[in-house]
Amino acid sequence: MEQRFRDDLIFVGGLWQRGRGAPITSQFAADGSVNATISGASAEDVEEAIARARDAQPAWAALRPHERATVLHRISQGLAAGIERIAWVQSRDTSKTLTETRALAASAAATFRYFAAVAETMDDLLTVPRGDYTTASIHEPLGLVAAITPWNSPIASDAQKVAPALAAGNAVLLKPASWSPLVSLELARIAEEAGLPQGLLSVLPGSGREVGNLLVEHRDIAKVSFTGGTSTGRRLAHAAAEKLMPISLELGGKSPTIVFEDCDIDLAIAGILFGIFSSSGQSCIAGSRLFVQRSIHDAFVERLVTATRALVVGHPFDAATQVSSLIHPEHRDSVARYVDLAREEGGTILCGGAPPAEMALQAGAYFEPTIISGLSNAARTCREEIFGPVLVVMPFEDEADVIAQGNDNDYGLACGIWSSDHRRCQRVARAIRAGTVWINTYKQFSISTPFGGDGDSGVGREKGREGLRAYQRQKSIYEDMSGRPHPWARWP
Repeated sequence: MEQRFRDDLIFVGGLWQRGRGAPITSQFAADGSVNATISGASAEDVEEAIARARDAQPAWAALRPHERATVLHRISQGLAAGIERIAWVQSRDTSKTLTETRALAASAAATFRYFAAVAETMDDLLTVPRGDYTTASIHEPLGLVAAITPWNSPIASDAQKVAPALAAGNAVLLKPASWSPLVSLELARIAEEAGLPQGLLSVLPGSGREVGNLLVEHRDIAKVSFTGGTSTGRRLAHAAAEKLMPISLELGGKSPTIVFEDCDIDLAIAGILFGIFSSSGQSCIAGSRLFVQRSIHDAFVERLVTATRALVVGHPFDAATQVSSLIHPEHRDSVARYVDLAREEGGTILCGGAPPAEMALQAGAYFEPTIISGLSNAARTCREEIFGPVLVVMPFEDEADVIAQGNDNDYGLACGIWSSDHRRCQRVARAIRAGTVWINTYKQFSISTPFGGDGDSGVGREKGREGLRAYQRQKSIYEDMSGRPHPWARWP
């Protein structure tokens, strides 16, 4: 695949220019090579982007929804036409497999297409009056929106924020993660080519301390949508509270996967492997706590370990690869420290537990798919997000026991249930505290279905028709129909 990276410019209020902040280097963690060094955004760049957005947004908001939708459709078409380019850039940027990054690029195209359709079909409401007047509930754009996205799935996360915000009539200032800035700049090029008016989108790679904090605290930013770590999300929520500004937070997870004795074992093993080891475990919804009913625990875990050892760890451009490199050597080292902690806590490493021994992988940030037993749900390894290919397996006795253990965690993002008993699945799905529950499957998504978490996993929801409303403010309008002065005034 003959590809190259573009120049080092960033997208400030619809103009390509050199950032005035510290340089940012994107690294291909699969072999340690450098992709590109770009000029990062500075506070001055942020102010310039906000000024241009402020000038451009009113005309965009004044367009009819179907007129905005036309532009979003063209962005969707540009993404679909550029899947191979986007996939290559994102694989180089994140070390994800090309199989996965192609799917993420296709997902981004579908997201823009969906919210174009939502913009055309979302109705305001003429409410039922309680007197001689008409009443209406209408929705208006917020104005300027900041979108802060993570490094693990940037193009899909970008689309899930940018598409509904633009569809709702806002201007968007997008800050991608410093470890993976390149694919977000590809999105900017596609949006520009699609005819998005200048000033409505900025892509501002830079430090969270300088760029991220300024976006959150700036008086002209009407909303922040953040996906990332819980500690950062909590700090941003404090800043938003000072402004009384709405904020959406999609944060971390420590999601339970529950295997009952009556499950389809082959179905469960395949789903569990995908749920924790795809994306090399770098997923907020990863099913990282596995609870297996005690009556089948030992036999099930033995089969799971055998299947895990058969997974192919390799280069992201190899079509056979299932588990690729982690995003960065620093992150690989963080995952390794958690595995060491599990050993200290008394855990037994059933497989994996270290970087692979193959010489061909030594230059990359790889880590073997790892399964750990012998820990209780109270262990730090079971309570803190590792964000890597590490699974802890624990036994449970019955439905009540696993619901208690599954909910005994500060996170509440996702859950997987494996059972052939439909009624049991529905009971447990409703009893588990999680924003998304999968039954006899895992990590399946639809842009039409809301997504988000509870507790330390965040606040608010993305996706679905109401995902557009999250970027608007509601207004009620009353109009008198009687023509009579209000009787309280006794006039005339």
